[in-house]
Amino acid sequence: MDVVRKIGLSLGADICWPACYEALMRELDLKIKMGDETISFDVERVTIEPFDLQQPVKYDLVIDRLTHWYHTSREWIKKAILLDDLYVFNNPWSLQSMEKHTSYCAMMRLGMPIPDTWLLPPKSYDPSPDLSPTLTRYARLFDLGRPGDAMGYPLFLKPYDGGGWRSVVKTNSEAELRLAYEESGTEVMHVQAAVHPHDCFVRCIGFGPQVRMVRYDPGQPLHDRYTLDTTFLPPDQADHLRKITWTINAFFGWEFNSCESLRQDGVWYPIDFANPCPDSQVTSLHYHFPWLVKAYIRWSVFCAATRRQMKKNLDWEPYFEIAASDRNYEEKLEAYAKLAGDYFEADRFEEFCHQHLGHLDEVAWEFFSSMEAKRAVRAKTAAMFPTHEIDLFTELFWGRIQDWRNDTASGAKQSVSQG
Repeated sequence: MDVVRKIGLSLGADICWPACYEALMRELDLKIKMGDETISFDVERVTIEPFDLQQPVKYDLVIDRLTHWYHTSREWIKKAILLDDLYVFNNPWSLQSMEKHTSYCAMMRLGMPIPDTWLLPPKSYDPSPDLSPTLTRYARLFDLGRPGDAMGYPLFLKPYDGGGWRSVVKTNSEAELRLAYEESGTEVMHVQAAVHPHDCFVRCIGFGPQVRMVRYDPGQPLHDRYTLDTTFLPPDQADHLRKITWTINAFFGWEFNSCESLRQDGVWYPIDFANPCPDSQVTSLHYHFPWLVKAYIRWSVFCAATRRQMKKNLDWEPYFEIAASDRNYEEKLEAYAKLAGDYFEADRFEEFCHQHLGHLDEVAWEFFSSMEAKRAVRAKTAAMFPTHEIDLFTELFWGRIQDWRNDTASGAKQSVSQG
C-alpha cells in the first residue's frame, strides 16, 4: 500500500536550509518499504492563519523553527499535538526550560561541572501596581562585590534566560562588575565564574542522536566563529562531549539543540546549553552546513516513517536516581547517556539510516556542487550582508562548502552520528 507522510516546515527568517532540505528530498525521491506500506514524503511550508481548534491537521511531522518566539504558531502547534497527535520538534512545552537558569540547575543536580553561578535581582523595574509594596516589604539591599569575592575574577554578567549573546559582559574587577550591573536595566542577570584560562571551546550540535562537534571561536566575526578545524578532539573526549550533549537534550526533550563546553586542565565545563533553536544558517555554519541539512533529513524522515511517538511530557526521576547514586561522574554520565540513547532510539535510528538513507551522503555531495545549492547560499547571504559584500561572502561560503566536499571523499558514506 502506498502512503504519503507529510512534513511541515514551520519557518521564520530561515532561507538556506529549507531550500536545500526541499531540494534534497526531491532528489532522494524516497520510497521506503516498511511492512506492507511503501512510504513517500511530501514537504510543505506551514502558513500562519486563523484556525479552528478542532480543525484536523494535515501533517504527520512538523520541524519547528518559529514557536520559541512567535505565539500564534506556538498555540497552533500545541493544539495539533493535543488534539491530533502531531509529532513536532522541539516540544513547545519545553519553552520554559529554554533558559540558562533551568538548564544550569538541572545539570548541577546531575553532577556536571557547571561554573559557579549567582542570580541577581534586576537593577530596575517596569512599573506595576504591586511593585512598590513587594520591594518595600521583601527586597533586601545586597553587596554586589560578594559574588566577586566568592568566585574571583573574571566573571560574566549575562541574562538568566540567554538569547544570542544578548547583554553578555565580561568583567575583570569589582568596578567593572558594578558598572555592568548599573547598565543592565530590567534584565534579570546571572553572574558566572569564567572558565579562565581554557584551551578549547566546542559547540556540539545535537539532532536526535546525531552530534556534530565544532571548535568555536566567539571572538571572531559571525562567519568565522565555527572554525574549519576537524581534528582537534581525541576520541575519548569526543565521546565524553557526545554523552553530555545526549544527556542534556534527552533530559529536556530537545531533539535539536546545541551545547557549548570549555576545556580547562582536561576537564570539560558545560557553559551554555539551552539553545533549542540553534543557528542553521550557511552564513555562520558554511563548512558544516551540509551536515546540518543531512541531519534535518535523517531525523525527520526517521520520525515520520516510523511514526515515532512524541514524548509530550518529561520524566526526570531516572536521571535523579543516577545522580543520587554513589557512582563517580564518568559512571553517572555513562548511565545518563544510556537513558538518552534509549530516548532517541539511537540503535533503531542507525539501522534505519543504513537501510533506507544509505544514498543520502552521495546525493548530498552531488547537490552541494549544483547551482541550485549555490543560489540558496546566495539568497541567505543577500539577506544578511550589504549589497557590495554579497558576491564576496557568497564565494567565501560556497568555497567552504566545496572544501567540505573535498574532505568527504566524493560522497563516501559517513558516520550517521558524526557525519
